[in-house]
Amino acid sequence: MSETEIFTPQLTGDGSFTFFSAEFGEAFHSHFGARQEAREKFAVPTQLAEKASHPILRIVDICYGLGYNTASALETIWAVNPKCRVEWVGLEFNAAVPQAAIAHHLFESCRSPIPQILAQLATAQAGDRVANGDKFQGKLLIGDARQTIQKVIQSNFLADAIFLDPFSPPNCPQLWTVEFLQFLTCCLKPTGRLATYSCSAAVRTALMATGLQIGSTPPVGRRSPGTIASFTTIDLPPLSPQEREHLHTRAAIPYRDPQLLDTAEAIRQRRQTEQEASTLEPTSRWKKRWASLTKKPIGDRPEVKGRSEEG
Repeated sequence: MSETEIFTPQLTGDGSFTFFSAEFGEAFHSHFGARQEAREKFAVPTQLAEKASHPILRIVDICYGLGYNTASALETIWAVNPKCRVEWVGLEFNAAVPQAAIAHHLFESCRSPIPQILAQLATAQAGDRVANGDKFQGKLLIGDARQTIQKVIQSNFLADAIFLDPFSPPNCPQLWTVEFLQFLTCCLKPTGRLATYSCSAAVRTALMATGLQIGSTPPVGRRSPGTIASFTTIDLPPLSPQEREHLHTRAAIPYRDPQLLDTAEAIRQRRQTEQEASTLEPTSRWKKRWASLTKKPIGDRPEVKGRSEEG
């Protein structure tokens, strides 16, 4: 992502603001509501309110962006237990994004000390951005998440919740590969949960390839659900028959990046080559079959962050 890109606030349906990335051709959040998406796609499915009774909760925020997911997590936890200590690690490629969010005062309505924490994380001048206090200990790592996640693993940090929030798989496949997601499982507690807005079959099969079980989270501002993953099926909302069948089509062939160094184009091309050689059911046939059953189009356009589902 270009660090010289200018970010201008765009109003979303719940009164919160997001940015649009010209480089990726996507907004950072659904136009129905940035704050709503952060709460319903990440804080709620990872059961932070239920876990807030614990003295310490640990969170990893992949693609920290503007900071909404972390802000929503802190609001959720401290509303239940103001004394809960949160230990946190965030990964972000472009430091200009959280800096712009602070410069535009997007979190001033949040309860203290959340705005101060986010400002401290965003505005440090160099190196890892650190914010420490009585209730929060956090570090924002700037750089390619494929490399910075290795620092998290080396520190033996195990999370109760992981937020997986990159741009969409077609546009940012580097952070949806089996290999990268395998690293994330190394940072997840046995009782932890990983949440993402994506319902892509490629993402879901990649999560399963790492040893995680998956469930479907309710749609938020769009017709397609998100995904929740954990090491057990306890309390996981089941996939629908339609979603289960999607995992047996060519759309379910995952992205791969064996050395965690490939470009987006190389990763896309590798998957396309595998799809062309596959004997799995064509995704178009799955779409047609389910469209005839549900009387509405299925997966009719590629998944874009906060918008629709991938074929």
